[in-house]
Amino acid sequence: MMNKRARRMTVGAAAVLLLTVTARSQSGGPWQAPTVFAAAEDATREKAVLDQYCVGCHNQRLMSGGLRLDDLDIARIGDRAEVGEKIVRKLRAGVMPPPDVKRPDKATYEFLAGSLEKRLDLVASANPIYTPPGPHRLNRREYANAIYDLLEMEVDPGNFLPVDDTSDGFDNIASALNTSPALVESYVSAAAKISRLALGHETSASQKVYVAASDLSQTHHMEGMEFGTRGGMVARHYFPVDGIYAFNWTPVRSNAGGLHGDATGERLELTVDGERIKIWNVAAEAPRNGSDTRFEYRVPIRAGLRTVELSFIARDLIPNDDFNRYFDRAFHLPGNVGGFTFVPHVNALSITGPFDGRRPDRTVTRDLILVCRPAKVSEEAACAKRILTGLATKAFRKPAPAASMQAVLAEYQVARQEGGDFEMGIERGLQMILSDPEFIYRTEVAPASTRDKTPSYALNDLELASRLSFFLWSSIPDEELRAIAVQGKLRAPGTLEKQVKRMLADPRSGEFVRNFAGQWLQLRNLQSVVRVDEQFPNFDDNLRRAFRTETEMFFESIVREDRNVVDLLTADYTFVDERLAKYYGIPGVYGSRFRRVQLGPELDYRRGLLGKGSMLAVTANADRTSPVRRGKWVLINMLGVIPPDPPPGVPAFKENTGRGPAPATMRDRMEQHRVSPTCATCHKMMDPIGFALEAFDAAGGYRATEAGRKLDLTGTLVDGTKFDGPAQLRQALLTYSPRFVETLTERLMTYALGRGVKYYDMPTVRKVTADANAKGDRFSAIVLGIVESPVFQRNQIMTSTPEVNRTALNRP
Repeated sequence: MMNKRARRMTVGAAAVLLLTVTARSQSGGPWQAPTVFAAAEDATREKAVLDQYCVGCHNQRLMSGGLRLDDLDIARIGDRAEVGEKIVRKLRAGVMPPPDVKRPDKATYEFLAGSLEKRLDLVASANPIYTPPGPHRLNRREYANAIYDLLEMEVDPGNFLPVDDTSDGFDNIASALNTSPALVESYVSAAAKISRLALGHETSASQKVYVAASDLSQTHHMEGMEFGTRGGMVARHYFPVDGIYAFNWTPVRSNAGGLHGDATGERLELTVDGERIKIWNVAAEAPRNGSDTRFEYRVPIRAGLRTVELSFIARDLIPNDDFNRYFDRAFHLPGNVGGFTFVPHVNALSITGPFDGRRPDRTVTRDLILVCRPAKVSEEAACAKRILTGLATKAFRKPAPAASMQAVLAEYQVARQEGGDFEMGIERGLQMILSDPEFIYRTEVAPASTRDKTPSYALNDLELASRLSFFLWSSIPDEELRAIAVQGKLRAPGTLEKQVKRMLADPRSGEFVRNFAGQWLQLRNLQSVVRVDEQFPNFDDNLRRAFRTETEMFFESIVREDRNVVDLLTADYTFVDERLAKYYGIPGVYGSRFRRVQLGPELDYRRGLLGKGSMLAVTANADRTSPVRRGKWVLINMLGVIPPDPPPGVPAFKENTGRGPAPATMRDRMEQHRVSPTCATCHKMMDPIGFALEAFDAAGGYRATEAGRKLDLTGTLVDGTKFDGPAQLRQALLTYSPRFVETLTERLMTYALGRGVKYYDMPTVRKVTADANAKGDRFSAIVLGIVESPVFQRNQIMTSTPEVNRTALNRP
């Protein structure tokens, strides 16, 4: 454990660091905002359009939507830029004026929106505002990635740190990543544990239990598992030292304790890094529970990160001849039911150890840390300084500050004076590095020479490199990026573009796909999606995983192939394994490997994000669809429009109870629900979109009827465009593809900056999307536009010090 002195130094350094942080930014460099001029006569025409189509509702008396436009001075729109941006957003998304109200023609729409944008952009270019994110604590995922890139050691951040708060749709928003006394303690404890594990000093035995999802079906081969197996589970487990480790497992059992499935002849195989370790006879050696160690198996394992697989040997791949139809969800029926063939399932895998643990001599992680090994005592100090300085430089994303290195090396010396050997000193120094605020926080401090002279300053190259790497990799810069930044060449012509394309092509950008797409498209929410068994007997964890994998691979294909981002709406391909292909009705796909398939005309409704099971599942309820949630999802994620919250006193939605008259369709019940004029305006924006997506049930499956009646999938957008079904809805939305590109750019910029995009950032968003449009709206063009923008590269000088939780950071 880190001693009290080290803890005081760590939290004290955090307080000093955070209290001296300054951050606010402005534009500069080669990236220039557009220079535009709006004629005075245009202001008169713009005002006339607003008076004719908008002021009738948005006036002093009605104040619809809390917005008043009758007193708006178009010529001075910069004084009310936030209002101006609200107007532009509604116009570009086509959602105002509301339905059933007279609307201008397309040319008038374009004139008003374009003129307002020009005025807003001109004002912004004269007085730009580039708000900094502020002190940015690494979130759990970033922390785990940084540990891996520093030490090549995978850690589960959930074992050390609490769940991060989210804001503006993401968990990397600086203002939401607060610090508390308990969190500081967690980081200090994590640093101590990880340092011991990394150097192979964790010799005390502990147990890790890996538990399968309760509805994971293990009747077939699973992706990533050995060929010739079925079901089971796989774990990436870090063995801290050479020693004896105990492996045990528990099967799925019924409530009465009986084994699920027929275990006759079943064999369960344990492998480590592909090498067979043990085979259990399931019928004879199935433990009763997690504390049953009768069939525990102990074996020597060398230290390091290893792949542990527990799976059943597939003895017979001939389909069963059950008369009854078998559901894909293995646990739809409890226990063993006549007429159905069930097979055993793994519930959990436990790994305990080490027993008789010995410090390893060589592991990948130890070799990364111990870049020198002193042969005699006189060489230790110099070697320790080399090791710890190298680790600190990489961890801190810059040359290690003298004060931090002094504390790190002092801790090394304390460990030696207390009787520890050379490696114990390195362990204590590594603890200090991993709990130092320079590692845990990303900070950008204004140079002293600029604080009283200019309103903004450029990030130095090391700070810019850190922003870039956490944007695209959710981790620290690699050697190449850091070396360019140290040389001060990151802003050299063509360098940023080269680095952006290199980083997007690197496998580490998979973290960007998982973290950005996982939150923007709500893929992380899939793990909590459940469905009523009786209504959706084929929905299980396998399908849940397949939905997520499909959408991640689809989004990744846009990134890796540098496609036009509008393909996210229109692409005629997707990624499936046998299970998902069967669910979608795609023939000729066999096995657990995901592969790319074309979507022919008969599957046109599955094209793009609107046809993905992931989106359709996260926007539905456990027992029914939700046109409102689906319509809202489209408005927010494709058009960038956030509908207002429902007013108080809205009556509960009328559910089908199974009693009384025949069940009504969802559309029928929604029509009854929205009769109130107070609700009708917003529902007319959302519901028609959701009605078109009623072609998909609550589990994402395609259907043509509901409650025995043919579905009515017709609808009308606010602008009057009519459609029938998901394919025609997609075509109708393509009219607003420029707004979709702009919305995606906003989300990317929010994620990149670690703060919400505000109204004063919209001129930058428009500049990025306009430049990207000239390059075919390619994904890399949007990312590069964000990275090259002054919003990303500069900070504005702050006039006040950010609030800091001194209680958390000044504890002894």
